Parts: sequence; structure tokens; C-alpha cells
Amino acid sequence: MNTFSIAIHGGAGTLVKGMMTPELEAKYRAALKSALTTGYELLEQGGTAVDAVERAVQILEDSPLFNAGKGAVFTATETHEMDASIMDGKTLNAGAVSLITGIKNPVSLARDVMEKSEHVFLAGEGAMAFAKDLNYALEDTSYFYDELRHQQWLDLKDTDTFQLDHSTKKDSKFGTVGAVACDKDGNIAAATSTGGMTNKKWGRVGDSPMIGAGNYAHNKTCAISCTGSGEFFIRGVVAYDVACLIEHKQMSLEAAAKEVIHTRVAEIGGDGGLIAVDAKGNIAMPFNTEGMYRASRSSEGTETIAIYK
Repeated sequence: MNTFSIAIHGGAGTLVKGMMTPELEAKYRAALKSALTTGYELLEQGGTAVDAVERAVQILEDSPLFNAGKGAVFTATETHEMDASIMDGKTLNAGAVSLITGIKNPVSLARDVMEKSEHVFLAGEGAMAFAKDLNYALEDTSYFYDELRHQQWLDLKDTDTFQLDHSTKKDSKFGTVGAVACDKDGNIAAATSTGGMTNKKWGRVGDSPMIGAGNYAHNKTCAISCTGSGEFFIRGVVAYDVACLIEHKQMSLEAAAKEVIHTRVAEIGGDGGLIAVDAKGNIAMPFNTEGMYRASRSSEGTETIAIYK
């Protein structure tokens, strides 16, 4: 039987040990553990990689701790605009949504785009019309309200400043969430979800819903979910770049992921990280920031839950 494994992330950034209360750190670790365990058990029972990454991301979307789903940040107009994507490494089918509001689990709508439409990427009003056709329930704005997120927005309101997730100058976190998995059949998948930037304007879209930039999966190479300064991850086509190094330079998963995050993204001024898995169940989780909320588990018996370097 193939080694099966899963990795998840809840964002990267300036996560310095000692700046977070022990209580808050325990909450983050518990949320990561819950998503990891649920996804892993699904794989253990013979579930697909696509099922596992969707379920793991749903759990992170349901937590107010992360900038996705329930914990999504506020835009310049005090609304929430969420993005998500999912990709199946076996078929290269993919689905993505952007600028959606009121949807509890954007990753599930992305999966429905992949499986129930003939398209890959739906945005804004069109994506919402698609959700309505599928009888999605819309959550009231109060569901997405979080006091910390609202205070972050109030600090930036009526300025031209925006910030990545719950950052202050000292505490910059990119709270995008994601999961990658390899199932018992050696198929891999990736999913990513985000609320974007606090105080973002003009329908700004980051890398998370963009196949090849923030999310990618191909059984031949790897599955990748990114978190970081989206503009740079788009310019660097980061997720696909890792796959390219594996395919064309025959680099290992670990070496390719490190090269992209520590050299190629850094060279153009980008910061963040990614999680990666290949069809043999190998995992890599590099980041060039102070920390990254991350967790992984493999059928070989290894489990990691970590925040700092």
C-alpha cells in the first residue's frame, strides 16, 4: 500500500514565540490538530485526497482563528470577499471561486465548480449565482463578524493602507488556510481558502484561488498550497514553479519547495510559505517568515504540529 499523508497550514508571517498568549497558542494548536486528524482519518478509511483536503480546509474555515470562512477579514467597504480553490492531481481537474460573500465554506463551492460546472474559475456575482443554483444557504453577515478582525479594519478605515490578515507591524500573519494530501492510491490533491487582505479595495484577488499560483496538484509532480504575500506568489507562479523544478530538473519535493520559497520568491521580495506533498506521500513545509501555522501526519507514523521556526 502507498504511504498516505496530509499537511495543512493556517498562514505564515511574523509569528514570534512569546508574542502570543499560551491560551491563544493552545487554541491554534487545537484547531490545527482537529483539521489534521479529521483529514488523516478520512484517508485512513480509504477516502480520496480530494475529500481529505476539502474536509480539512472546511474545519479551518469554520474557525474564527484563521483568515478564511468564519474568520475572514474586512474589506474597505466593511464586507467580506472570500476566495478558494481545489485541484485533483489525478485528473488535473480544478475549481476556484473569488470575491464571494455569505458562503460558509468557500472551498466546497470551489469543489462544486470543479465537479458540477464545465469551468475552472467563477468570480463575484456569477459565482454567487452558481451557488444560488445549487441551493447554497447564505450566512448572515453576523456569522463572519469577529471583534479582532473588525478592530483591525477600524485601524485602517478611510486610509489607503491594507494589511495581510491580522497583522500589526510587529505581528504580520497571512492567515490563508490550505491542505495537501496523498491517498492510499497515490493520488494527490490541494485546496486553499482565504479572506484576503484587511481593507482591500477594487475587488483585489490574491494567489489563493489562482491555479498554478497559490494552489496546484499533479500526480506526476506534487500538490501545493501557498500562503503569503499574494502579489508575489502570483508573479512567481509559485505553486506551479515547484512542480516544474520536480518535472524538468528532477529535484526532490523538499529541494524544489525550498528553492522556490527561500530563493526564487525571496529574490522578488515575497514572503510566506507553502505545504507540499508528492505521490509517494513525502511532505515539505518551507517558509521564509518567522513562522507558519502548520501540521502534517503520515501513515509512516510521523506527526507534526508547529507554529514557529
